[in-house]
Amino acid sequence: MIDFTNSIEQFNTYKGSEKKKTLIYNGKKYLVKFPDPVREKNKNISYINNSFSEYVGSSIFKICGFNVQNTIIGTYKYNGKDKIVCACEDFTDSESHLIEFENLALSFDLDKKIETELSDIFSVIKLNDWLINAKETIEKFWDMFIIDCLIGNNDRHNGNWGFILWENKQTIKFSPIYDCGSCLNPMIDDDEIKKLSDTDIKNLALNSFSCLKENNKKINPIAYLKSRNNKDALDALKRVFNKINMDEIIKFIDNIVCISKERKNFYKNILTIRFNELKKIYEQE
Repeated sequence: MIDFTNSIEQFNTYKGSEKKKTLIYNGKKYLVKFPDPVREKNKNISYINNSFSEYVGSSIFKICGFNVQNTIIGTYKYNGKDKIVCACEDFTDSESHLIEFENLALSFDLDKKIETELSDIFSVIKLNDWLINAKETIEKFWDMFIIDCLIGNNDRHNGNWGFILWENKQTIKFSPIYDCGSCLNPMIDDDEIKKLSDTDIKNLALNSFSCLKENNKKINPIAYLKSRNNKDALDALKRVFNKINMDEIIKFIDNIVCISKERKNFYKNILTIRFNELKKIYEQE
């Protein structure tokens, strides 16, 4: 693994709750995420889970052919200990910057805070069709939803997806996928994983809720797709499903040297359960 300890450090301007640093490695700028201090509190987790979730979740998006932020799993010596970190490459440059969806929503209506109610999200998208191409944005949103469903990302809120704006060209496009650190149950440590039965893992796989809401209730992505009430979501499943190569995903997980055997098996089992559920829905379309 790469040791980021001696990388050039810059002043950190990134938002978010995790401990983080801004580092230059091989001439590229990275947001380097450290273990979440909240998740470590009162738990025997030395430095791993959310870094793994970020790296594995982002890599699964990449395996499925998505435009996604490049991530590297590595180490950083902090307070005398080697921490496992995830370095997330900055996909903006001097001519472009990220516009998170929540900022677009705030500019849409100064008096109304847009949260994760689906109807509110799509109202903002459609009213900004002149800027972001509503049809394309809605398709990309639902495509992202399908892989978030697979990896169990329960925190795709309005601050972790958005657009890249090139002001000099007056061009705006859907950004690379980023911020996948809440997927794959990062709060479960290895000791807890060892105690999980097959039934426990199945329940975790199928009873995973998104932060997205419909009628003010959080949705269960698999149940939502099974209901067949949203044509856009089902159309996304048709576009994306055949891009999910589980053999490649499992091979990728097996080749990560710094993850325990128990965690690898947990990842593979929970992903396979969700994949098979998506397959059933896809085959009935």
